[in-house]
Amino acid sequence: MALKPIADRIIVQIVEPEEERVGSIYVPDTAKEKPQQGKVIAVGSGKRDGKDIIPMTVKAGDIVLFGKYSGAEVKHDGKDYLIISENDVLAIVE
Repeated sequence: MALKPIADRIIVQIVEPEEERVGSIYVPDTAKEKPQQGKVIAVGSGKRDGKDIIPMTVKAGDIVLFGKYSGAEVKHDGKDYLIISENDVLAIVE
């Protein structure tokens, strides 16, 4: 991957939830809630605390839950990613 996050940033590939169909009602993309789950693609080196670097808790390959409006959306090589801070990660799905 050509994107490498810095400090305590994480690159997440958004995992789209499976659509449930209720009758024949069409829900436009603009009305759908933003996904809150993704797969960690890359992690930075960690947050600085003076001279020390605090290591990251998450690692590449983890599935994480994050805040609804967290991070910045980017498109790279035709795929959508989200760059978030490790502080925005709410949980690791095991």
